[in-house]
Amino acid sequence: MKWDQLFSINQIPSNEEIKQYIEEAEPIWEELIDYIEEAYRVQPQMAYSKCSAQPGWNVKYKKSGKSLCTLYPMQGFFIALVVIGVKEQEDVEMGLETLSPYVQALYRKTSFSAGGRWLMIEVKDKSVANDIKTLMSIRVKPRR
Repeated sequence: MKWDQLFSINQIPSNEEIKQYIEEAEPIWEELIDYIEEAYRVQPQMAYSKCSAQPGWNVKYKKSGKSLCTLYPMQGFFIALVVIGVKEQEDVEMGLETLSPYVQALYRKTSFSAGGRWLMIEVKDKSVANDIKTLMSIRVKPRR
């Protein structure tokens, strides 16, 4: 069953329900959210999207008014939305070859619109999660 059909706008999923839905991607999810919350000292915000592209509940992370990423649970994996704005574009392009081939290809095929490149990154392995950490660190420097 699709995520938006499992949990209506009036039924916020628990962390356990999210982990059950993303199945084998759960360890990657846990590692990524632990990293975000520790490195940026932020807490997640649950939000319900009515957007036809990715409806349902998602988990947003913001720091100082800037979006770090939004995580969308999917059956067996999750999607991370990272927006690369005008200010970050040059830095991302300079380091693009250090990212996984999948993220490189996604970046190249995603056109610039609405103030940035809206990368909907399917996270199915740890290397892609590491790419998300890199992209977020270009957008907002983590605390170390």
